[in-house]
Amino acid sequence: MFEVVLFQPEIPPNTGNVVRLTANAGCRLHLVRPLGFDLSTKQLRRAGMDYAEFADVQIHEDWSSCRAALMDRRWFAFSARATQNFSTITYQPGDVFLFGPESTGLPAEIQAEFSDASRLRLPMIAHCRSLNLSNTVAIVVYEAWRQHGYVGSD
Repeated sequence: MFEVVLFQPEIPPNTGNVVRLTANAGCRLHLVRPLGFDLSTKQLRRAGMDYAEFADVQIHEDWSSCRAALMDRRWFAFSARATQNFSTITYQPGDVFLFGPESTGLPAEIQAEFSDASRLRLPMIAHCRSLNLSNTVAIVVYEAWRQHGYVGSD
């Protein structure tokens, strides 16, 4: 239903949690290299690879190949520095949700590829820096899926 893109993820358990999440929510996960870990990392396997048979995970060698693979889709880039609230969007099947590395977020040059209206943030208490990556992905995916009546769930 939705496409989740992790741009250069760094922390294996976060990525493993997103693997599990996307498998359970019927989303496809895209990982953009370089990754901050080996895909056989024990923490990654523990967090999500037991869901590998249910997950649809694609690895892209770089940003341009990922962008090209999903170029006909509507994209949303998530950043703590964005001004548009994620809950104001009516999501559509096939939408792409882009998230940056845990330590830095999306680089400015990638954020610049998106209009203000498609750069989104989750609300937080003032003076807080960011939410955990896998928590952020979960909130976004479940809001988008909720808007579509959790189609495909039991």
